[in-house]
Amino acid sequence: MIDLDAYFKRIGYHGACTPTLDTLKAIHRLHPSVIAFENLNPLLKKPVQLDLPSLEQKLVKGGRGGYCFEHNTLLRGVLEAIGFEVKTLSARLRWGLPAETFTPRVHMVLLVKVDSEQYFSDVGFGSNTLSAPVLFKPGIEQETPHEPVRLTVEDDRYVTEVKIRGAWASLYTFDLAEQFPPDIEMSNWFTAAHPDSRFIRELIVGKTEPNGRYGLLNNELAFHGKDRKTERRKLNNPAELRDVLTDVFRLTLPDGGELDPVLARLTAVIA
Repeated sequence: MIDLDAYFKRIGYHGACTPTLDTLKAIHRLHPSVIAFENLNPLLKKPVQLDLPSLEQKLVKGGRGGYCFEHNTLLRGVLEAIGFEVKTLSARLRWGLPAETFTPRVHMVLLVKVDSEQYFSDVGFGSNTLSAPVLFKPGIEQETPHEPVRLTVEDDRYVTEVKIRGAWASLYTFDLAEQFPPDIEMSNWFTAAHPDSRFIRELIVGKTEPNGRYGLLNNELAFHGKDRKTERRKLNNPAELRDVLTDVFRLTLPDGGELDPVLARLTAVIA
């Protein structure tokens, strides 16, 4: 059983432990504002474990974050412990890519039943992570604490889109085929270990804030404000990167000396 008290303390949730829409919205808003998206394990060639005890130890008790499979597997465990009915889906990334591009199923999302409605939930998409569940009703613009979101239909797929500076941008496509633990383990392995995965080469970190979003790509830190202004700055050495990871993203960094050479490479090569 997952330790709900520890999870609630980690994200700062003080509401009721009942399977209602208010509960889902509150948890969905708090989770990505506290537990950062990060890929330090793949970058350091360490395994990414998806069993709930490992996820609790890392994301809840260990002060770390993770990527989509970790965040959304943990969230599923939490929601099911509260009493929600949850279905796991997989998605193909579309962010920054032409619409005709087909990528592997390397993203995990959730479909959550609340009373007689279904809600789309995802707390693990980097600096574009949703900050609210989305009613599973394609074709309507839905407000969140950050950008508006909508689901559209494309052939036999659904597309998750966000409105940025007045224009709609696609995050990923998905269908309603339920995914089971072996399916997720295969996708997780590809993301964490395959030579073509960007997660073993680049540092990618993200976290929501009440007034915007932080994103870190290698040694460039960006803050995307809700006022639609973006501020960027380069981090020039491992010490600056460490400070951002601990102070901005509030991460407890891995022990040992394996991290500093990676941070040095990111600041030296990526100018």
